[in-house]
Amino acid sequence: MVDDVGTVMNPMLLKGQIVGGVVQGVGQILMEDIHFDTEGQLVTGSFMDYAMPRASDLSPVEVKSNPVPTKQNPLGVKGAGEAGCVGALPAVANAIVDALSPLGIRHIEMPATPERVWRTIQDAKNKADAA
Repeated sequence: MVDDVGTVMNPMLLKGQIVGGVVQGVGQILMEDIHFDTEGQLVTGSFMDYAMPRASDLSPVEVKSNPVPTKQNPLGVKGAGEAGCVGALPAVANAIVDALSPLGIRHIEMPATPERVWRTIQDAKNKADAA
């Protein structure tokens, strides 16, 4: 992950923010999903029921900085909190669609859970068989 966050004040804190954003983006595209029962009761209301990425779900993330200080403030700093999320989500989504493109798949709904990927593949196969 390479980003321009202006003047880097604390490299370790910056890396934590960027990696956290990457994990957030990966979680959003792959696993984070809210479910309600038929009566509207939230059934994924705790961390026991709501899937979130853990450190073991991702490979190490290399963070590089290309600092271009801004003239908008005296320190030259820019925001970094969501920088990792901005690139991670579309990168993973496009990788999934690219992997499924030989089946004619051009889109997949979020989150791309294993079940949703499987159902998308089955739908594509059924359409191919019907043609």
